[in-house]
Amino acid sequence: MDVKKDTEINRSSKAENILSQINSKTKLGDLRKFAKEIKKDHELAMELWATESYLPRLLAILIMDKKLLSEDVLNQLDEDMQTHTFEERNNLMDWLMANQLTKDKKKIALIESWEHSPSSLQRRTYWYYQGRLRWTGQTPPNNTADLLSALETNIMQEEPEVQWAMNFTAGWIGVYDEQNRARCIQIGEKTGLYKDEKVAKGCTPSYLPEFIRIEVNKRH
Repeated sequence: MDVKKDTEINRSSKAENILSQINSKTKLGDLRKFAKEIKKDHELAMELWATESYLPRLLAILIMDKKLLSEDVLNQLDEDMQTHTFEERNNLMDWLMANQLTKDKKKIALIESWEHSPSSLQRRTYWYYQGRLRWTGQTPPNNTADLLSALETNIMQEEPEVQWAMNFTAGWIGVYDEQNRARCIQIGEKTGLYKDEKVAKGCTPSYLPEFIRIEVNKRH
């Protein structure tokens, strides 16, 4: 008996209907439209997640019920993401952070506990969240000195996906925090991260000295 076929038969007609509308041409905007129509439906989200496919999983994230995202559930989602390509799993985790985790005080507290998580995706989320707080130009929490010390000590030993988020955080600290700007530029010079990265016209390079210079100039 084909187990995979059997599980497909057990899928709800609601899930089948949505899956029949998702294909390689489906864009993120289309997924948001679906989500707007569906609203919150955690059961359906879990069915879509069980497909193990990238686009259905992105849609699943949008319609999950954040109250049901316990630490155990999040750890399981994280584990499931590991089956995806490097880029897809980073996008899934970032999407989960932006659309679910940052919308709930308890989940934010969980993100803030992930700095030393054994999961690289959770560590990435910790740093990406710190960077996003600064990127939005909000008054940041008073942990900048600790973040910079941790950056200087650990960035070169980190996994590439975490390194990117740490660099992103240093970039936005450098843009908005004049007192620490020289220190952030120095981190970039010392690590040399993304120095040779080619970026499309109009895009800001990730190399910290360049990134900070360009973004600061945009704000003057």
